[in-house]
Amino acid sequence: MATIAETAKFLGVSKSTLRRWEREGKLLPDERTAGGQRRYDLTKLRPNAFHAGPVARTTIAYARVSSHDQKADLERQVQMLEMFCSANGWSFEILSDLGSGMNYHKRGLRNLLEKIVAGDVDRLVLTHKDRLLRFGAELVFAICEIKDIEVVIINKGEAPTFEEELAQDVLEIITVFSARLYGSRSHKNKKMLEKLKEAVKE
Repeated sequence: MATIAETAKFLGVSKSTLRRWEREGKLLPDERTAGGQRRYDLTKLRPNAFHAGPVARTTIAYARVSSHDQKADLERQVQMLEMFCSANGWSFEILSDLGSGMNYHKRGLRNLLEKIVAGDVDRLVLTHKDRLLRFGAELVFAICEIKDIEVVIINKGEAPTFEEELAQDVLEIITVFSARLYGSRSHKNKKMLEKLKEAVKE
């Protein structure tokens, strides 16, 4: 049981406010001592502020591909993540997206970010770094470091050259904006993309 001073501090109000609430019948003390001192049960006032123990955090494995044509690759990513997490004995959850790495509004990504901010994630597992985001992955990793979340990237491989990274970024930008302009399934869009991809590769 807490004193009136402790309760006032807990609720962020003054002791006189608690006395007024008692007179108005809004908040009555749970008991009084032999000397007439008020005592309050804080667990009744804000139950969510008290937990029986630490909240369990879990491993989140995230997979992503850019287009419907890559669904098979998405399935391979998920299988790899499942095998990797199981082999390490981790309790895990798989989140996946089908969409551009420049789209920050994908359902799986938003779900992941919400869990990270809420402190529910113990470990983030990716097959490759760019499966998270084409731009901004480092910011997410920085948040993970602040939240004491381990980031595991299964396939680090050889670091791409500056030219290779630039070419991939250009293709991603072209894909996003051309899809918005012409529609992702239009014949004109696909034909233009093929020509641009060939030009970037050259």
